[in-house]
Amino acid sequence: MSRFLKQLMTGIALSFYLFPIAFTFLPSTINTKMMLAVLGVILLVFNWLNENKIILSKELLGATGIVTLFSIICYFSADYNNTADYSYANYFTTFFVWLGAAYAVCTIMGKVHGYCNLRLLTFYAVGVCFIQCVAAIMIDRIPEFQHLVDSVVNQGQDFVLSVGRLYGIGASLDTAGIRFAIVLLMTAAVLSKDKQVLSSKKTIFILLIAFFTIAIIGDMIARTTSVGLVMAIIYFILNTDIFRLVMRRKYLTFHAIFGLMLLVVVAISAYLYNTDKNFHTDIRFAFEGFFNWVEYGEFRTSSTDKLNTVMWIWPKDLKTWIIGSGRFGLFAFSSDIGYCRFILYCGLTGFSVFASLFVYNATVFAIRYKMYRDLFIFLLAYTFIVWIKVSTDIFFLYALFYCMDDEKYKKNGGRKTA
Repeated sequence: MSRFLKQLMTGIALSFYLFPIAFTFLPSTINTKMMLAVLGVILLVFNWLNENKIILSKELLGATGIVTLFSIICYFSADYNNTADYSYANYFTTFFVWLGAAYAVCTIMGKVHGYCNLRLLTFYAVGVCFIQCVAAIMIDRIPEFQHLVDSVVNQGQDFVLSVGRLYGIGASLDTAGIRFAIVLLMTAAVLSKDKQVLSSKKTIFILLIAFFTIAIIGDMIARTTSVGLVMAIIYFILNTDIFRLVMRRKYLTFHAIFGLMLLVVVAISAYLYNTDKNFHTDIRFAFEGFFNWVEYGEFRTSSTDKLNTVMWIWPKDLKTWIIGSGRFGLFAFSSDIGYCRFILYCGLTGFSVFASLFVYNATVFAIRYKMYRDLFIFLLAYTFIVWIKVSTDIFFLYALFYCMDDEKYKKNGGRKTA
């Protein structure tokens, strides 16, 4: 198999991981994340048979302990309230499904490249998200391509179409927006910190093309992307000498390319805004807050208006504040807000443990990868920010980091240079 085909298969595996899909010719309960998890277990068994040992890091055991406690609390809440809603009582299972799938992806990546590190993972994630954005535009503009995708992929596209949103191949709504936001942050980190990347004009150029594409089209798909965009820009400002009196040479090329591309992107966007009806509609949706600020002097969107007026719903008694109501699924309280849904489901007791999982994960990897310490601080901040909008989490990313081979990472770039 040629190297290109191997890399293509690796990219597809990561896409199936980040943007799980079901196929129309298989039961709808089986998706690509589950398939990868099964593959991960098989690969782990083969690795065990070959090496006669399985190494589990202390850090992963710590995360497992937190997840176990959280699942027990959620189970108790559902049982105590007699609801039989085990949405997050089963998080222990979800945790290991993500780990199994991540192990498969990292193993495939390692077999193809001989190593798996943050830089390489970012390159693949950027490529996957870029292609998802292109696919979303093609699905929206080319009926034949949309029919082809819909005939093979089952991803709840009927609902997405009913609300007039763009979608890719498994990439839609807040699920896509969270992935895009995280990849924008990772791209900012690699462009700011990686010497190998900064020394290559070609790599900078390619990454920035993808960065601007994901920022714009990703926001058309889900405005959750914009949080990652803002944080990525802040990351650039803090890490690329933009406000220093003397800019280091390694950032001169980056800023020159970034500035030139920004002008080109603004020019192309302005042209399409005035000449392409679909782009006009999509860009106004993507950056609704900006357009409202320019036109009416107020930064607001329809979704934030709804969040602020009807979705901040809190417990009404002490018992629910402490242990929750045991209800989460089926939009039980008519709220999307993560803080509200988690506390209403498992109380402050469960939510505090769940939140501690992401503080723990961020701390583990901030210590492990010192050069990217601020990236994990930003990821932790993103976790708590996104819960204002939606009840989800980013463990899928940490699962990949847990499955990276540290020894190979050090041999191929190192924690200080990769």
